[in-house]
Amino acid sequence: MSRLLNALPLTLALAALTFFTTSCGSSSSQLRVVDAIPDAPVGLDVDVNGKNAFTTPFTFGSTEPSSGYQKVSAGSDSIEVFQTGTTTSVIPSTSFSMGGSSQNTVVLTGYYIAGTGSPNIPTAVQFTDNNAAPTSGDVEFRIIHASPSTATVDVYIVPPGTDITQVNPATISGLAYQAASSPYTSLAAATYSVIVTASGSKNEIIAPQDYALTAGQIRTLVLVDNVNGGQPPQWLLLSDLN
Repeated sequence: MSRLLNALPLTLALAALTFFTTSCGSSSSQLRVVDAIPDAPVGLDVDVNGKNAFTTPFTFGSTEPSSGYQKVSAGSDSIEVFQTGTTTSVIPSTSFSMGGSSQNTVVLTGYYIAGTGSPNIPTAVQFTDNNAAPTSGDVEFRIIHASPSTATVDVYIVPPGTDITQVNPATISGLAYQAASSPYTSLAAATYSVIVTASGSKNEIIAPQDYALTAGQIRTLVLVDNVNGGQPPQWLLLSDLN
């Protein structure tokens, strides 16, 4: 009996260590940030939880890290954006909830030069990613609308050369500014043309862009303004998986 009692504290300690290790394994999440502010100053610093999170200043159209994600604590995380090397705030501190072991994309969008009360002032918008491997033989698309000068859109993801006047409905319909398509669009691996129209119209607002994808890939396309703002919009391509 005494040997069992002596062993009990060690058993409890090992159990506690196992629990702590398991908890720590799920206590972080992953983050990447996209600069989609077309008229922002050249160079933005992004602070996460009060500390500069990325050594390279952001420029319009850039993503940090340039590939993959950066680890952050799970739970409530604050993001604040400054002009590089200054304390001039571009986007005030904004809190986001990031689940343990989740992958997240935060898009910086809006106009830097904006009138008081403008609905398009700079802001940070969080999107939770799903990078689980597609069904065998398939690819997956997601569209994020981050173009402040573009109204609600329809998106067609079709074989190159397709006449979209004969396609109904659109692959993604009624995608509003600061929203993402959900769920991801799953298609057989092939080359696809991505076409954007004003919602409910067949009039293209951006030249069709072709993407050749192989099985197992996931891609996010971010619709953004032209440099310094305005039409026509353009795409930023994020390679999520493979």
